[in-house]
Amino acid sequence: MEQNQTAATLWRMWVDTKRRIVSFHEEEGCELLEFRSHELFLNCVDQYAGRQFRYQ
Repeated sequence: MEQNQTAATLWRMWVDTKRRIVSFHEEEGCELLEFRSHELFLNCVDQYAGRQFRYQ
């Protein structure tokens, strides 16, 4: 049962490329990105940080 719960887990972030903002909660004007892999989620976080996006 734990494996099924893990498989259903989604990691989400909202991104606004014009204002260069990444948010971990729903934000108006931002595009929702969803990840089923925690590794891919963290990789994306690192990429936006490297591009000097602000986090809120």
